[in-house]
Amino acid sequence: MKPDHTPGPLSDGRADWRPDEVRDDPGLEHTLSPRELATLEAALAQARGTGIGLDALTPEVFPLPGLEPLLHRVLQELETGRGLFLLRGFPVHRQSKDDLRYMYVGLSRHLGATLAQSPGGDHLGDVRNLNVDVNSPRGRAYTSKQKLTFHADQADVVGLLVLRVAKSGGLSMLASALAIRNEIARTRPDLLAVLHQPLCWSWQQQQPPGQPDWYSQPIYTEREGRFSSCYIRTHIVSAQRFEQVPRLSPLQVEAMDLIDRLAHSPEFHLATMFQPGDLQFLNNHVILHSRTAFEDHDEPDRQRHLLRIWLAVGNSRPLHESRRTFYRETAPGALRGGYTARDGRRVYETTAAMT
Repeated sequence: MKPDHTPGPLSDGRADWRPDEVRDDPGLEHTLSPRELATLEAALAQARGTGIGLDALTPEVFPLPGLEPLLHRVLQELETGRGLFLLRGFPVHRQSKDDLRYMYVGLSRHLGATLAQSPGGDHLGDVRNLNVDVNSPRGRAYTSKQKLTFHADQADVVGLLVLRVAKSGGLSMLASALAIRNEIARTRPDLLAVLHQPLCWSWQQQQPPGQPDWYSQPIYTEREGRFSSCYIRTHIVSAQRFEQVPRLSPLQVEAMDLIDRLAHSPEFHLATMFQPGDLQFLNNHVILHSRTAFEDHDEPDRQRHLLRIWLAVGNSRPLHESRRTFYRETAPGALRGGYTARDGRRVYETTAAMT
């Protein structure tokens, strides 16, 4: 029987990379110029002047003339390049948090459609410690200060805007999921086959109405030569508490152990410390990300705080049919991914009640 994946190493653009190849690549980052910042702030003033809310913030009412080449470069690097891009110099020190939310959402909607990051409908999520255990039945990584395993969010693109960093710790780590996949293809092709087989995932009590507590999808898929990795080990392990879910086999555990071991190896991951004003975009299909544990300042207004956004982008890759349960759509460029908001609302700030 023909395998449903490429048995050997897979070529998919420039997404197979090692840290030395991206660490000092000037093509992967851009510092916003005074002119570009002035354009962003002019769009903010125009949007605020009309009195519209964040729901109605479209490229037409948040115009960014002159930034089109930069935004096109971001999208191309995410989808056909390395899968990551860093904008530096966002004006986090001279704008209020409310205005920063407007600027961030307005800029991001030039790249794609924003998505709900939970059934609470948060189209803009606050990444800060809310003392949630990531290993609990409702655990979500962005509300904890614990060390995180390498994972990918379930949207085409994730953006992180850094407002404040922690007192200590919180080192960001990125790895190419495709580089890890190709290393497994070279060294353990038997485990590559396992990673293309469906596994059961917990919805973490955030499933759409009428759905069971768990769903099924592989970690690795391919369609039309395009690769997609989707990996959140804590959600896979969490599904094991349901009696109906098959027990993980020794080979499945070994395959996930190998992903984790390779991702944590300095040979495969890039470690950086965020700075306030950094805005990082990642393609979740080809990038795994993680973060070390951190210790916060005692004062609430000094504690680590990032703003997260999930995007469905117009130049996205086709997805395998097995991604449909979560993504809902698999066609390239489709509005897909994210959670189903239970009351249809869009909100732009994460609170403890939403976790």
